[in-house]
Amino acid sequence: MSMKLFVGNLPHQMTEEQLNTLFSEAGYVSSAKIITDRQTGQPRGFAFVEMETKLEGQKAISILNGRSVDGRPLAVNEAKPQQRGSFGGGRGGYR
Repeated sequence: MSMKLFVGNLPHQMTEEQLNTLFSEAGYVSSAKIITDRQTGQPRGFAFVEMETKLEGQKAISILNGRSVDGRPLAVNEAKPQQRGSFGGGRGGYR
C-alpha cells in the first residue's frame, strides 16, 4: 500500500524532477507534484509525494523531515486525507 506525503517549506526554484530524486533516497517514488498558484503558475512552496509503500514513506519522513535544502528545512509528514463536501468560502449565508 502506498503512502502520500505532504512536503512543506520547499525552495521555490525546486523542480519536480529534483523532488523525485531527493525522495528516491528513501525508496520508489510513485509521483511527485509541486503545487502552483492557479493564477500566476508560481510554486506555492509545498508539494505532495507518493511513495510506493508505507515503509518507504515512513523512511522518507525520518530521513528528510528537517533536512535543509537550499537553506530551508523541509517539513515532511503523512498527508491528511482531503475532506469531501466542503467547498470553502466561509462567508455564511446571503441575505
